[in-house]
Parts: sequence; structure tokens; C-alpha cells
Amino acid sequence: MAHQDDEADPGPHSTTTTEQGPFCVARCTCGWRGPARRARSQARTDAENHTAE
Repeated sequence: MAHQDDEADPGPHSTTTTEQGPFCVARCTCGWRGPARRARSQARTDAENHTAE
């Protein structure tokens, strides 16, 4: 997982999921990107865990 410095934090995190072929990836406005998942539900869980940090 990518780590961003506090100084570079643009504010509230906003996550989305994106389809990439048979995979789904969670992404955030801060630049974080989750691992490619076959299960959309797992990509959404990755995004929820990221915003909880």
C-alpha cells in the first residue's frame, strides 16, 4: 500500500472502485491504490479500511 506524508494530504479521502478486466481496484483521491481483487466486495472493503485509517 502506498503511504502519503501528512503534509501532502489533500483533505478528506474519497474512494472509488474501478473495473480492470476481471479485477476490481479501489482507489483514493490521496493517491492510494488497493490490490486488484476478483471480488468487488473485497475491493470495497479495502476502500473502507483505507478511509478508516
